[in-house]
Amino acid sequence: MDSLPYNAWLAGPLPEGVEAAIARICRTQGVAHVAVMPDVHLATEFCVGTAVASEECLFPGAVGGDIGCGMLALQFDADAAVLEDPQKAARLLGFLETMCPSRRHHRKLAPEWPGELRDAVPSHEQLRKDLHSSEALLQLGTLGAGNHFLEFQREQASGSLWLMIHTGSRGFGQRVYHHHLARARRADSGIMAIQSDTVEGGAYLADVRVGRAYARWNRRLLAIAAARAAELVLHASPNMETLVDCDHNHVQWESHAVGLTEPRGFFVHRKGATAAAEGQPGLIPGSMATHSFHTTGLGCARALCSSSHGAGREMSRTQARNGISRSAFRRQLQHVFYDARLEGKLLEEAPAAYKDIHAVMRAQGELTRIVRRLAPVLIYKGI
Repeated sequence: MDSLPYNAWLAGPLPEGVEAAIARICRTQGVAHVAVMPDVHLATEFCVGTAVASEECLFPGAVGGDIGCGMLALQFDADAAVLEDPQKAARLLGFLETMCPSRRHHRKLAPEWPGELRDAVPSHEQLRKDLHSSEALLQLGTLGAGNHFLEFQREQASGSLWLMIHTGSRGFGQRVYHHHLARARRADSGIMAIQSDTVEGGAYLADVRVGRAYARWNRRLLAIAAARAAELVLHASPNMETLVDCDHNHVQWESHAVGLTEPRGFFVHRKGATAAAEGQPGLIPGSMATHSFHTTGLGCARALCSSSHGAGREMSRTQARNGISRSAFRRQLQHVFYDARLEGKLLEEAPAAYKDIHAVMRAQGELTRIVRRLAPVLIYKGI
């Protein structure tokens, strides 16, 4: 694969099927460059943990359905040791379950619709109905399931309390994805593509922007609710000046000098890859019981100024459910407060199901710089 437009930063051997999937992407007409992150793993058409540059084509599969999925971090004026009290931890978890639901809000508790979303006009009548539906409103400010989470964390250096949230655009992003995928055409490699200079190309880009806005507001409203819960239980207040928000599922026009003497414009698709331009803040979570990292991008052109978005899965969800025992799960999370009632359903998110986050961070030393390390203290996950 040396002749292909492909660079990789790997923490170990490529997972089964990934190399063939990347080769297929590289052969696709319109693909100019592919960068592979150390958390790469197999997904539909495009692997999670890749950044793909193109000049004329847009690839909905290179963004995926959870458009705008990303991370938020926020510091509190308290020491994380406050959550060593199991009664406070249990009370906080109870408030989070009510104020930050995983699926949808009760109609009486739905948040106020942000002006940015109220004024947004998606490209198609059905998407406009989807965005302004009661379902989209009730899902706004909710966590979702799978690998999405809300954590209270301890900064390693100072011991201070931080919040980290991982979630995206909920059902609306999926609707945008499927709407445009149905209108895409099959490229020479079989991958679905949209010409960027067509009406449909412009519509897809516009709708991705709306999906990213929905995801950004989703994280912001969750953070506001979680901060309210922390104030009630811990008497801890957030420092809004510390807020960092970044997403890792998007496509946008950027300038890069990949194999060129002068920078040139590309559509950069990131699917499970964090933008890491020089000096750009980033957030890279580990797994349920391992470190997460606040980072600063180093602007590596060969990586399309990207880095990993997390540890990346080592096992499929099915493999994790069948191969990780509850006793092993408990040992892995013995220093973290979580809802033990959900233990069976959380096995697929066990730390052993993910790659070693420290190996991932070492592998991308030229992509991003670690600013701070944080360890989970309390985890809230949806099911």
